[in-house]
Amino acid sequence: MKRAERNRLIEENLPLVGYLVADVWARATHLSREDLASVGSVALVTAADAFDSSLGVPFGAFARRRILGAFADEMRSMDWASRGIRKRIKETLVVQETLTAGLGRTPTITEMATAMGTDRETISETLADAARTVTTLEDPTAQSIASEIPLPEESVLLGERLEVLEIAIKALPERMARIIRDVYFDDRPVKDIAAELGISHSAVSQQRSEAVRLLHDALNAYFVEKPGAEVASTSRVSTASRAAYFARMAEHSNVRISTVFRQHALAV
Repeated sequence: MKRAERNRLIEENLPLVGYLVADVWARATHLSREDLASVGSVALVTAADAFDSSLGVPFGAFARRRILGAFADEMRSMDWASRGIRKRIKETLVVQETLTAGLGRTPTITEMATAMGTDRETISETLADAARTVTTLEDPTAQSIASEIPLPEESVLLGERLEVLEIAIKALPERMARIIRDVYFDDRPVKDIAAELGISHSAVSQQRSEAVRLLHDALNAYFVEKPGAEVASTSRVSTASRAAYFARMAEHSNVRISTVFRQHALAV
């Protein structure tokens, strides 16, 4: 692969690293977001170096697997929990689930301590450990890289981010939305997508890259501290097109999200 093509792949897929970093960090906040970004960026570069387009696998899907694999290696090397700690966490969570089922509500720290014959401090520490414990990566039943026990506020943030992303994809121009779903959700080869759409391989890649930039703009706009405040754009569409995109998001979302993007559409 020519160096110019390699560099283009890296530049166009940097937003993918940012999204995956945010997704993992939202569920494992004991990790350093900066370290994850560094690891993810290196993985993206090595993915570009190793990519073979003749295999028919889209670079986005190929890079995503490489980046998530690098995150897994990083988390494995940083795993702090001993076998004893994991055993204590598992036992405590089992008791918590049992009491929850029996009481019809989440048990208090005192109730859990009484049930386990220990003190409140031990229960509190164990629940705090559970909230930041990484799943055993070698466990074939693990469904995700990060802990399946996120803190409530982390769950809300992640759920909200995914909700905005889903709306942002739906609001993309029809062809862009199709390309994003085909590449990132269905892992379809770019050459097959190009053949179905009747356009070139490079045209599919260009539209995918612009769609990713628009999605990045949408997430940045929603999570900016002051709704309606100016947000630096990464997309290359015109100001009018970007405003129309935000307006479509406002039209097809709930009141909370709609209010934010209506303000941004007017501010663009």
